[in-house]
Amino acid sequence: MSIPLILASKSKPRRDVLFSAGICPTIRVSDVDEPAALERAAAKMGFPLEDIDIKQRVMILASAKAEAVHRAYRDVAATAAAARGERVVGFPLKAAGAAGSVVDEMDADAAMKTRDFSGVSIPMTSGPIADAIEGERGLTRAKTGPLILGCDSMFLLDGECYGKPHSADVARERLRAMRGATGELWTGHCLIDFATGRVARGASKATLHFCEYSDTDIERYIATGEPLEVAGSFTLEGFGGAFIDSIEGDPHGIIGLSLPLVRRLAAQLGVEWTDLWNVTREDQDPTVAYDSQTGAAKPLPPKENVHQPGDGWVECACGRRHWGLNGASGVLLARRDDRTGEVTHVVMQHRAVWSAEGGTWGIPGGATADGESPIEGALRESYEEANITPEDIDVVGSYCEDHGPWAYTTVFAFEKPGHRVEPKANDDESMEIEWVPIDEVPNRRLLTAMRTDWPNFAERLRRLARG
Repeated sequence: MSIPLILASKSKPRRDVLFSAGICPTIRVSDVDEPAALERAAAKMGFPLEDIDIKQRVMILASAKAEAVHRAYRDVAATAAAARGERVVGFPLKAAGAAGSVVDEMDADAAMKTRDFSGVSIPMTSGPIADAIEGERGLTRAKTGPLILGCDSMFLLDGECYGKPHSADVARERLRAMRGATGELWTGHCLIDFATGRVARGASKATLHFCEYSDTDIERYIATGEPLEVAGSFTLEGFGGAFIDSIEGDPHGIIGLSLPLVRRLAAQLGVEWTDLWNVTREDQDPTVAYDSQTGAAKPLPPKENVHQPGDGWVECACGRRHWGLNGASGVLLARRDDRTGEVTHVVMQHRAVWSAEGGTWGIPGGATADGESPIEGALRESYEEANITPEDIDVVGSYCEDHGPWAYTTVFAFEKPGHRVEPKANDDESMEIEWVPIDEVPNRRLLTAMRTDWPNFAERLRRLARG
């Protein structure tokens, strides 16, 4: 199995550079306050911020982004490692002796739904969750990786550092200054090996010569929106590429990620570049999405949702297609009354229309990424989708619905005493995220699997709360 790479950036061009080079990264946005990070670094170095050169700046910011994601993954690993309670495993396809007979026993309407085993007596096993964690792959047991990559780019023109302009007026001023000029695009890189904590850093530089474009060119370029959120107000791979006459240096660094430099940094950490390859030339992003219930074509997710390791459909023995090449998992987070300890609310996700069974309510979660355990995947996904911060919760049990080639793990968790989770929709996979009163959950239009499992889940949460 390849060594996973985590990209601490939401930049699709950076992700696409890696993907075209054979690496499909897991995306984890760092949410670093860049001006504050530079100010802290300057204070620590004892220099005024204006005395820090562009190479140092991009290195500082790349490191801050990689380190923020490293901390986030340490929180995930620590919460997963501290999990307690029972891991229950259900085998619905063994209920009637053979996978096909389970489906045959259901009525036609139920057969079209995802994971509807209502009315089926499912064989189950249970054991300490700690024993299951010990036997699974995961972040804390890897000897190498995952590697966490942070990047930051800035443009240097006439001695002044330019980041993203963010507004049309700033972009216009910069583009006028760049006309017929020569500048430098610097990109800082920081690579951290999660398993060892070792760090490698570097920066790439490319010199660019711009043509004598017109004021009309500038206005039309600004109207595309492209130059507003890119370092230096231009791109190589987009509309702006035609205005660059020549380049000296690494062109990938202009896009925001220098492949040769990252290869050298990986080598410093003892990782072969080809050990990171996890896609083939034949792999392509899908042009059509299919409904998990019926296999019919359905609307594609937003373009911002990119393919990540572990994403994909599994053809299951139950006759359905399930999401997650390594399985999938989610967090069922409950809140208890401070006085009685009884469960009062659970976090629920109103699923985006384009998702499987879109418009229904379920729990935040998704496909388990390469190199993760199901609990780690659930914690990562629930933060990315619903802002459930792993450092604020205790994992107290799990239920794994095991289909053989695919499984879904529901992770039961409570807020830690004295901690409060503030759920919100962190991405467009949710229409809304809410703390829902536990008695109100059955009144929502639930995801089929959640509707089937909810009576058992609610009772288990109440038992767990009682101690």
